Amino acid sequence: MQQALDRLAAGSPRSGGAARALAAVERAFDRVFAAANPWHHLGALGFFFFWIATATGFYLYIFFDTSIDGAYRSVDALTREQWYFGGVMRSLHRHASDAMVVTVALHLVKELASGRYSGFRWFSWLSGVPLLWLLAASGVGGYLLVWDELAQFVAIAVAEWLDALPLFSDPLVRNFVQPGAVNDRLFTLLVFLHVGVPLALLAGMFVHIQRVNYADVTPPRALAWSTFAALLAIAALAPAASHAPADLASAPQALALDWFYLAPLPLIYALSPQAVWWLAAGATLVLALLPFVVRRPVEPVARVDIANCNGCARCFADCPYGAVVMRARAGGRPGRQHAVVIPALCASCGICTGACPSSTPFRSGGRLVTGIDMPQQPIDAVRARLERALGQLTGERRVVLFGCDHGAAVAGCAGPDVAVFSLLCIGMLPPSFIEYALRHGADGVLIATCRRGECAYRLGNSWLDERLAGGREPRLRPSVARERVRLAGAGPGEEAALASALAAFRVALVAMRPNPPRPSSRKRSGLALTQQETG
Repeated sequence: MQQALDRLAAGSPRSGGAARALAAVERAFDRVFAAANPWHHLGALGFFFFWIATATGFYLYIFFDTSIDGAYRSVDALTREQWYFGGVMRSLHRHASDAMVVTVALHLVKELASGRYSGFRWFSWLSGVPLLWLLAASGVGGYLLVWDELAQFVAIAVAEWLDALPLFSDPLVRNFVQPGAVNDRLFTLLVFLHVGVPLALLAGMFVHIQRVNYADVTPPRALAWSTFAALLAIAALAPAASHAPADLASAPQALALDWFYLAPLPLIYALSPQAVWWLAAGATLVLALLPFVVRRPVEPVARVDIANCNGCARCFADCPYGAVVMRARAGGRPGRQHAVVIPALCASCGICTGACPSSTPFRSGGRLVTGIDMPQQPIDAVRARLERALGQLTGERRVVLFGCDHGAAVAGCAGPDVAVFSLLCIGMLPPSFIEYALRHGADGVLIATCRRGECAYRLGNSWLDERLAGGREPRLRPSVARERVRLAGAGPGEEAALASALAAFRVALVAMRPNPPRPSSRKRSGLALTQQETG
């Protein structure tokens, strides 16, 4: 069991069966939804449903009567008398809240299956645990405000659950089993809580993404509109309605529970209030301790070479987790700065190396020292391997294949005419390495990326796409023949798909003219370099 957890915590999707199964589900959705695949935007959907619930909640509050006699009547009137708008708003409020529970649950399962809870991700995981309680409290409080038979059941069940703790001198449940025990002050308190708890939830949600740069908090427009349309359709087909008014003199008999929020309440009677507390506390404790009890291999973090850092801040802009900050140079001119890595936040992904302008193989000199680099895979070692491989390639069409440690394994594609390189993340690949390979013996460069939305470090695929398209520094120069560069999406376990993409690329290269190496004026490491290339 511990070994399985350790593999999961290592963060490599190749070793996790659960992650592979989840990826297969996501790819099935990709075929239907493409860029609007909800699996790739679960966090953004959570925010989206929260805002819908908030907007509709404000409308409902306008008509809510905070009195024991008016609470039920004012809510029920929205459904019956103002069905054309108020009823729709109430139904949207209910169904958006339920959808948020589903989204949060799927988000939790996805992160757990992918092992994204330890190491540099511990803060995001741990800060998300209290949000589960705040989300549950927000929903339960909303049901109490309706003050129908379901609200009566919820009030009694929650009171009995709280009475299991030694917190109150008198049992809370007495306030909900005697006629006349409830008064208007209860609904004033409930309104305050139903506004305050969601506000605390919202604050917690922003804390949850505090250490994530470019957090996905807004779903794509197509996904947002289609989701909203689906909520409207559900609201029309299954409008929210009240039960009979609450009557403390009698016990409710038949109730239609909202199993998204109220599922634990029947357990209070099927087991006991104490047992439900043990289950809830145990589950919370397991989730909270998971980042600390599951071992994660410690990877070397990025290192800055101040002498080669020009303070351009590209690594700062591209880091997915805010691990790179810019500091003023000691004793330098005003305004001069250099990058600094915060070890606790570094994901060891190498995206910063791919962003650094000094990570170019065309630089002259014996050793390639870049402004920011990864000790476990220095960019100089990548260049040295590339040089050796280019000098050994044979065959009619020679291909350089760059892959990712978290995607399909590229080793199986190696051959006399194919040189393979697996990087920490595909976002670590500087575009200049593509041009370098094409100038020095390669007929084509195939780049194996993770599937859309599956990047282990969130932004590796996106930054690479933008760099190749010329929309982000460092750019692939326009002079590079784009037909000789191809991307192939292949996730973990999709080695066959990668081999098929390689075969198709070879066929395309055969139809092109051979790509002879550029003429040289001097040699370095067995490769020809022109004076222009070393500038």
